[in-house]
Amino acid sequence: MPRPVTLFTGQWADLPFEIVCQKAKSFGYDGLEIACWGDHFDVKQALEDERYVSAKWDVLNKYGLQCFAISNHLVGQAVCDRIDERHGSILPPHVWGDGNEDGVRARAAEEMKNTARAAAKMGLSVVPGFTGSPIWHLLYSFPPVSPEMINAGFALFAEMWNPILDVYDEVGVKFALEVHPTEIAFDIASAELALQALNYREAFGFNYDPSHLGYQGVDYVKFITKFAERIYHVHMKDVGWSAQPTEAGVFGGHLNFGDRRRYWDFRSLGRGNINFEEIIRALNAIHYQGPLSIEWEDGAMDREFGAREACAFVKALDFPPSDIAFDAAFEK
Repeated sequence: MPRPVTLFTGQWADLPFEIVCQKAKSFGYDGLEIACWGDHFDVKQALEDERYVSAKWDVLNKYGLQCFAISNHLVGQAVCDRIDERHGSILPPHVWGDGNEDGVRARAAEEMKNTARAAAKMGLSVVPGFTGSPIWHLLYSFPPVSPEMINAGFALFAEMWNPILDVYDEVGVKFALEVHPTEIAFDIASAELALQALNYREAFGFNYDPSHLGYQGVDYVKFITKFAERIYHVHMKDVGWSAQPTEAGVFGGHLNFGDRRRYWDFRSLGRGNINFEEIIRALNAIHYQGPLSIEWEDGAMDREFGAREACAFVKALDFPPSDIAFDAAFEK
């Protein structure tokens, strides 16, 4: 049976939730991965208003849509980050507060605990999101970065996230980190270190997204097989990178997305460099049966055209694994 194809609503949060439901259904999607911003999902309301969750399901059911996850990337970012004015633009007012770093981190941690509780009320088992990182600024090792500094960063990550993950365990929900630059894990090596820091507890795994790995030169198919037991959710998202030298390399040169001087940029599915055929085969090999959630981003394309095209692309590409050997019919 084909995996459900869902639309991540994070890039559609400027539109009311019901309008996004209408559009997603018309585009051909089976369901939504609901972002915890805009009016799409409010964690506080979900816990304080007994009617809130049922009202969300009423809208989803009205359009024949499923939901497998609510995602809280923006608040999760603040749990481990070094807080500055940028975070004030992405955080809810009750999390940002007075902007004091320790207070923001503490409130963000509580909100991520409550996100697990809200997901459980929705009947869901996974929350994709970000963790932030206290050591992202140490990525390029000059001035020289000692191993102790990196170890301290992972220790702080574990200190902040273990109490959050305790709540995820309590309510039967898993957290799926979207491995991504600026997070504690941004490639295979750092993902392994993040698991080690948490002593491989099952509440923590990954929201697989190849678009954040390919342009770095990371083996994005091997990521699936290496962390087979930790792929808790999947984003289908494409990225293109240049075959020729460019003015701005992997680090982006402080240029905005869409600038043609960049080495890489996100693309609508099937229009970049990601080999989705191999991704489907790898997901089949690890028996992943969760949703294929399209996070659509392409600054040069109309998003409604792109979202419709992307849905059709993924549905045409996905296929179930075989339950027999192809040459079994040759045997006597």
